[in-house]
Amino acid sequence: MAPRELELWLAHARGFAERALALHFPRCAPSSSPLAEAVRYALFAPGKRLRPSLVLLLCEGLGGDPERALAPAAAVEMLHTYSLVHDDLPCMDDDALRRGQPTCHVVFGEALALLAGDALLTAAFETLASAPAEQAQASVAVLARAAGPEGMVLGQVLDLSLAKSASERDVLAMHALKTGALIRASCELGALAAGAWGPERARAAEFGAALGVLFQAVDDILDVVGAREELGKTPGKDAKLERATLVRVAGLDGARRVATAAAERAWAAAGPLGFGASHPGVLLVEHLLTRTR
Repeated sequence: MAPRELELWLAHARGFAERALALHFPRCAPSSSPLAEAVRYALFAPGKRLRPSLVLLLCEGLGGDPERALAPAAAVEMLHTYSLVHDDLPCMDDDALRRGQPTCHVVFGEALALLAGDALLTAAFETLASAPAEQAQASVAVLARAAGPEGMVLGQVLDLSLAKSASERDVLAMHALKTGALIRASCELGALAAGAWGPERARAAEFGAALGVLFQAVDDILDVVGAREELGKTPGKDAKLERATLVRVAGLDGARRVATAAAERAWAAAGPLGFGASHPGVLLVEHLLTRTR
């Protein structure tokens, strides 16, 4: 269980994320239609809201106005949700459970789920463009780079194509793109919302990159040892699909070693950002690491 201080902050951040999504949802589905129903179903499903929480974490942590984090927080969650909807399709991971409920294509059919993902992806960039001009220009570039052919999309291609005999290095490179790129971008978007550009922006990105490695290592471990109720998705899916995961190539102990090293890098990046021992960012890293044990 997370420390009480972290639980309180995560509840605050989830509330912030829900407000951001409610504010910007009309960009995803401006009228009542089957498309709007599918988008709403996917976007407002119960979730951790980690990525928009990280936008808020870095914005507040660097002394920024949280209101400037609303647009990037909504945008990054829209983009993340699109990726989940598409990943769950039969042509990809073919999963029937996401965030504790039937996946979008199970409820609405493959075609409408695909289009709902398209709507979320497109709306994410329109939402980012609504931020103040200088922030919007830099933020759009950050999110596009993280999500596109040199980021999350390439990571998904690698995930589908890596052989079972892939090395630990191959798997970590895939993780850095498929999962880590968007988590890193979330932290960088928070720094931009706070008006941080030079060294602080770079440190925020370093913190996010390390956190992304840690998060995916935890996810791979929990896919083996976690329960369906805890995960909100189907456990053992990676093994069933014979995917090259960190646990497959390095074992549970090796995956825990990677997680510990990533946590140490995240803590090292947190210090120069001014995050003390009781800061939510530091506590979040500690909590994720605890889940691997």
